[in-house]
Amino acid sequence: MLDPKDPEKLLDLGGPDQICKALLVDPKVGLKQREQVGSGGDHHAEPFQARREVFGRNTLPEAHAVTFLQLLIAAYNDRTLIMLTIASVVSLAVGVYDDLLGSHKNDEVKVGWVEGAAISLAVIVVCFTNAINDYQKEKQFQKLNAKKEDRTVKTLRDGNEVEIGVQEINVGDILLIEPGDIIPVDGVYLSGHNMTCDESSATGESDAIKKGLATDGRDPFILSGAKVLEGVGTMVVVAVGPRSFYGKIMMAMRQGQASETPLQRKLDVLAEQIAKYGMSAAILLLMTLTIKYLVNCALAPEFPPYSIMFSHFVSIIIESITVVVVAVPEGLPMAVTISLAYATTKMLKDGNLVRQLAACETMGGATVVCTDKTGTLTQNLMTVVAGVVAEVELKTRPEAQAFYNSLPKDVQDILLESIAINSTAFEGPDDQGHIEFIGSKSECALLGFGKVCGLDYRSTRADNKPVRVYPFSSEKKTMTTIIPVIGETDQFRVHAKGASEIILRSCTKYMDKDGKCADIDQTVRNEILRRISTFANKALRTFALAYKIIDSAELNSCSDDEAPLSDLIWIGVMGIQDPLRPGVHQAVVDCHRAGVIVRMITGDNIETARAIAREAGILTKGGQAITGPQWRKMTPEQQHAILPRLQVMARSSPLDKQIMVERLQERHEVVAMTGDGTNDSPALKLADVGFSMGIAGTEVAKEASDIILMDDDFKSIVKALRWGRAVNDSVRKFLQFQLTVNITAVLLTFISSVFSADGQSALTAVQLLWVNMIMDTLAALALATEGPTDMVLDRPPQQRHSALITFEMWRMILGQAFFQVVINLLLLNHGLEIFHLPVTKHGVAVLRTMVFNSFVFLQVFNQINCRRIQPNEFNVFANIHNDTGFLLVQVFIVASQYLIITYGGIAFSTVPLNGVQWVGTLFIGMLSLPVGLAIRMLPDLSACFGLESANSPAQQHLPEVSTARMRIEASVKDVQRAV
Repeated sequence: MLDPKDPEKLLDLGGPDQICKALLVDPKVGLKQREQVGSGGDHHAEPFQARREVFGRNTLPEAHAVTFLQLLIAAYNDRTLIMLTIASVVSLAVGVYDDLLGSHKNDEVKVGWVEGAAISLAVIVVCFTNAINDYQKEKQFQKLNAKKEDRTVKTLRDGNEVEIGVQEINVGDILLIEPGDIIPVDGVYLSGHNMTCDESSATGESDAIKKGLATDGRDPFILSGAKVLEGVGTMVVVAVGPRSFYGKIMMAMRQGQASETPLQRKLDVLAEQIAKYGMSAAILLLMTLTIKYLVNCALAPEFPPYSIMFSHFVSIIIESITVVVVAVPEGLPMAVTISLAYATTKMLKDGNLVRQLAACETMGGATVVCTDKTGTLTQNLMTVVAGVVAEVELKTRPEAQAFYNSLPKDVQDILLESIAINSTAFEGPDDQGHIEFIGSKSECALLGFGKVCGLDYRSTRADNKPVRVYPFSSEKKTMTTIIPVIGETDQFRVHAKGASEIILRSCTKYMDKDGKCADIDQTVRNEILRRISTFANKALRTFALAYKIIDSAELNSCSDDEAPLSDLIWIGVMGIQDPLRPGVHQAVVDCHRAGVIVRMITGDNIETARAIAREAGILTKGGQAITGPQWRKMTPEQQHAILPRLQVMARSSPLDKQIMVERLQERHEVVAMTGDGTNDSPALKLADVGFSMGIAGTEVAKEASDIILMDDDFKSIVKALRWGRAVNDSVRKFLQFQLTVNITAVLLTFISSVFSADGQSALTAVQLLWVNMIMDTLAALALATEGPTDMVLDRPPQQRHSALITFEMWRMILGQAFFQVVINLLLLNHGLEIFHLPVTKHGVAVLRTMVFNSFVFLQVFNQINCRRIQPNEFNVFANIHNDTGFLLVQVFIVASQYLIITYGGIAFSTVPLNGVQWVGTLFIGMLSLPVGLAIRMLPDLSACFGLESANSPAQQHLPEVSTARMRIEASVKDVQRAV
């Protein structure tokens, strides 16, 4: 009956009276406060128990709460983490065997287990960090929605008006409805006066809906989620909880699985590739060292005993497994987790509550933002922004006080009296407890203007009690109130307001700039019409104010239906608009600069939508604006044809939003969609990133969204875009650094093991642990916590299927890896001569310590190289003074390295170095910076190697038709028409 609305079915059931009779309720008395008897005569211990057993309570079933353990398991369900777990188990088993039975069984310090344990620790840290983040976000979301439980409503119980909590409402209750109420249940209209509801959050219908009896041809159904704009009335509750319109949608929103993000898919592919290459390198090393050892055994004078051979083969296997462990990027999941956790924490301060952690990085690749108008681009506060009163013009909103002060005293008094008296709006608390005007948006705007001018509407209304009120009606488009004139006997003042042209037709006089009444001749009338037309062209909603004086005879002759609207005196006309939020235009400019197309989808009329879109910078020259009905009539092919130039859709429905998202995703766009209504939830779920409104949004919309805009401000979407790109950049920065370290370590281990006489690697297992595990984890902390800069908006978004590693990144990875391997091998083979070290056991120990120290400092300075990964970013020190996390990590690494070299001799196989040797290794490490600059200056040879350059179309998502191209095409057409 209610979904969809079916008045015929209501009449078939006998109308509201029969509904009440069936529900055992008297509309004039309401339910009995202590109702304990069921329909079958059974007595129950609790009030309304029988009623609630049949119709349910007005609460939704507890959502299946995701436990921390489930979040932990979900976090672990990642290919990279599973691969790391296997590597840690193998490494731990081999390490323990080597410590107890192998080549290190006689060592003072047993460190074979450390590598496997460290990798296991990294997996545990990543899993717990992800799970804790998700758990905290869910708690924040529950806290945000908890406010809705505090509302109360007025209802009839035992013939008395009482206030009850929304959870206590039963089917059959008679609710008393007032302006500003948000209906918590479904009901059928019983009685009332001039009751109007805004059901846009539930149905998408932007026009206010008059409520009344079905027999009078009006809408008798009052849906949960609707907001009462004006009028009063009563309704009988017919559906509560999960059976209500709102409840059904809320329950539906609890289903659905989150899909993988673009970054997650790319990282999974990369992890598989690294595993394959690491295994290949390990197998190659195993085969090479085995063949080398067997050849050496064959060439030896005596074949070694089998026990010695077995021990050597175990050592070869351990070294091969170490290569696999080194190759695995265990810091990568940590970098992603830290970057996302850091970004979401900072985004909350920027007004974005991230419900789905992955939405943060997905937003970084957004190519289209489809935004609402009301409340997101605008302030959702209808305001007087222009006007003409007594021939004095108000040009801008900030001039309101000066404009009012310039009016004659008589005009001031009559203007404020008209605004205060001829209105049903009033001040009261909203859902958040803030005091605001409640009622018709236009009347709220006029009262707001009056308040700026010093009007106390309450005292004005208290001093002027109306004798007649003719409420605003959509048919007449006017409202009239008649009051006695204070201090005069037998005189009454008629205040009228409404549609400008209608009021003007009823006026014969006007108030001039001196406050005197003058006749309206044709010249004056034309000037007023010109002003009205000017306001209309600016998409302002115009309201005219007029008045006249009548005596008691005229008052008594007035009918109850027709207001006395003849021979009025024109006061003036006001232009009302929902103004843009401060900074919205610049935010749209930033989106365009970032290559992100902004499209406005609104329920407003096309003229208002165009005007606001132009003011915001969304509708540019050459761009197109259409209405929802026009969009729905198009075939999918026609919709695809218009999409590249479509910038505004007016009179849209929720279905239009859904179709828009589908069409854009068919064009491989990454779509961000905003919505605040219950009916927006399908589009929010379908979009790659769904933004709901924290203030104006319904709980259903919040449930369906990925990110909640706590301040409902479009600027917060741009902040989310910046943080999303920063997350993607952070992961790429770390990936470039991680792969450089891993490739260098694998190659150095492989080459030094194969070509050394005793098969010993340049770096010991524990030294590799420090380089591979600790430095990677710290690097994740350093490179993943740099905030976004303005430069992230100076490039187009990435293609959805672009390569994770660009040509420039591969160039830096391979260039640095080659340089580091060469410099370390050179130092290993010729270091004794270069640093004038003695050819003794101590001299060799000093050299190997210097190799280890040089290797670490090469990574320290390469981290600075990796702070910038874009082709034209040559200054790697840019903004480093503000990157506190990065600087602290570098200080910690250098300090730890000093302690390891000086005091870690037994565990790390090092000896203390003197000042010259420290300076020498530091200088070798610093060479990483000029080498990095030289690599950056190499030509782009991506096409030769089949790789994607950062500036290539394969990496960058460029709009099919740019705003610049649209402007040029429109200008050419203008010239052609002129010629």
